[in-house]
Amino acid sequence: MRKRKTHELLTEVELEFMTLLWELGDASVRDVLSKMDEDRNLAYTSAATILRILEQKGFVSSKKDGKSLIYSAILSKNEYQSRLLKDVSAKLFDNTPAALVATLVNDDHLTQDALEELRVLLGRKLGDDSG
Repeated sequence: MRKRKTHELLTEVELEFMTLLWELGDASVRDVLSKMDEDRNLAYTSAATILRILEQKGFVSSKKDGKSLIYSAILSKNEYQSRLLKDVSAKLFDNTPAALVATLVNDDHLTQDALEELRVLLGRKLGDDSG
C-alpha cells in the first residue's frame, strides 16, 4: 500500500481514535477499544485497521511490544486543531481568519463569559496588558 500524504485531515472515525490516543498516550488496539463507549461494538480487526491507516497517513507511529503494537500520536491535538482551522478558514472563509472569528463571535449561543475570555486572549496576543 502506498504511503499517503501527511497533510490530510482526519475522518470522523479517525478523529475518534486520535482523541482516544491523545488521552491515553501510548496505547495498544485493546487499550483504545477499552476506552470506547460500550455500545460502539467495534471489532478488534476494524480498530487495528483504523490505527494502521492513521499510521500510514503519518498521524501515529507504532512500536512492537511483545506480540502487540503500541501506537503513539505523532501530531499533537493542538497541532491538529491548528491544521483543521487553517483548512476551514481556507475553504469557508476565503483564507480570512477575521471572517472565521467574526462568525464565532456573532454566534448567539456564545456566552458573555466566553466573549470575555476571547477578549482576554486577543489582548494577550496583541500585547495589551489590560486583559
